[in-house]
Amino acid sequence: MKLRTDILVIGSGIAGLSYAIKAARFAKVMLITKKEQAESNTNYAQGGIATVTSADDSYDLHIKDTLECGAGLCHTGAVEQIVKNGPKLINELIQLGVKFSKEQGKLDLGREGGHSRKRIVHAKDLTGREIERALLHNISRNKNIKVLEHHTAIDLITEHNLKPRKRTGKINCYGAYAYDELNNDIITIISKLTVICTGGIGQVYLHTTNPAIATGDGIAIGYRAGCLIGNMEFVQFHPTSLYEKKSERKNGQSFLISEALRGAGAILKTKSGEEFMFKYDPRGSLAPRDIVARAIDNEMKKHGDDFVYLDITALGKSNIMNKFPNIYNKCLSIGLNIAKDMIPVVPAAHYICGGIVCDLDGKTSLGNLYVLGESAMTGVHGANRLASNSLLEALVYADKAAKLCCGGITKIKHKPSSLVPEWDASGTENAEEWILISQNRTEIKQIMSNYVGIVRSNLRLHRALRRIQLIKDETESFYKRTKVSRELLELRNMVQISYLIIRSALMRKESRGLHYSTDYPNLKRTFEKDTVITNKTVN
Repeated sequence: MKLRTDILVIGSGIAGLSYAIKAARFAKVMLITKKEQAESNTNYAQGGIATVTSADDSYDLHIKDTLECGAGLCHTGAVEQIVKNGPKLINELIQLGVKFSKEQGKLDLGREGGHSRKRIVHAKDLTGREIERALLHNISRNKNIKVLEHHTAIDLITEHNLKPRKRTGKINCYGAYAYDELNNDIITIISKLTVICTGGIGQVYLHTTNPAIATGDGIAIGYRAGCLIGNMEFVQFHPTSLYEKKSERKNGQSFLISEALRGAGAILKTKSGEEFMFKYDPRGSLAPRDIVARAIDNEMKKHGDDFVYLDITALGKSNIMNKFPNIYNKCLSIGLNIAKDMIPVVPAAHYICGGIVCDLDGKTSLGNLYVLGESAMTGVHGANRLASNSLLEALVYADKAAKLCCGGITKIKHKPSSLVPEWDASGTENAEEWILISQNRTEIKQIMSNYVGIVRSNLRLHRALRRIQLIKDETESFYKRTKVSRELLELRNMVQISYLIIRSALMRKESRGLHYSTDYPNLKRTFEKDTVITNKTVN
């Protein structure tokens, strides 16, 4: 089946939804998401959106904090763009119905690690869910937006898919092939513009705060189509996810303990009750995430512990329940009263600072293809993302991309349907040995966690590369002879993402930000540029 639309949006987080709402003012938008439309990394974002709204804050301070956290690799123009556009877009969200927390009629601002001022706009500790609620409500009333749930993007449609096949220097995107899971069918979506907003990659690790859908799909399909991919070595591990046994975690997802707790005064302590962060940084528990995650990792290894503690008891029960009701209730459900008990926490994969390279408008190296949100490498985050800058980045770049498309969509012609072939499933068959998929998925998680985690070395990275390459070759062979399923598509994307992370990590011969190598332990900066990888098999 072939479908046509002006704009195809792949993904339903804050980037995809806010872009769709704005683009739908002047074009027909089709949005596909591989689960329910509310399932996204945005939905699990607790902390909030960093933006300048208070009298004691300034754009310059927010820019300075972001650049310092990014360890010398932030693109200054990109940082300035998100900071200066933030307040206006927060007001737009409020107009759309987002109910941010307030005190005495003003926005209640929180503080998180790396920030020199209170500037985190939030909705208690469920900010992402509240934003998703408001955006989805507006989407549901918009006749120019069609949402297809349980549809997984397989690959982008470019010149290489056209009949007759064309080989040109410039690659353009004409839509995507998507797997309809409910009907077990593959559809061809032809679009004038395509926008990748598929979120993160956390599921390639054993411990992650990301939901089960975060398998790096957008970055993987972009790489296969020929997009430039940058800075994939910078995987941010959130320092504080709730320590639970594997059997207690939902779909392998670790429950996030928001950085806002540390902003409210929570202290990190060893299992013996000793505060330890000031040994690593003068900012203590409010140091940036890369520093805190490495410190926790070091303390755990030094003492042979599985976790450290986060102590928020000094805040008092009433304040805890008012500011962090979601975290309080989650901990209470497993027998922890955080008004009296310390919270066992462990670092978990949380955010990828790299992704598909784009410009200040979200345009990729492929014609008519945009990328927004966590799938994008905008240059905002550099080597380490400043807390609560991610939702801000998604909002600003969605706004920029939508404005750019407004003036250009009418000039783009649809590729004739006759030139775009439907998906060819000939020569494939249903697989009976699905254990191969689950086993390979488990192996990827173990390899990435053991060898490509918070602390790395060349020896570990080379070992990981050899093993991932074997799984990659095996998976691709299995994919070519097997009928498509969501599980198989996710496996294919996960192994591709793992390969890109390892390749990028081997290219960076220094320790910087989120990439810490024991071969270059002194944090000496000798490689003042982004790592960029392209798919050389694409012509």
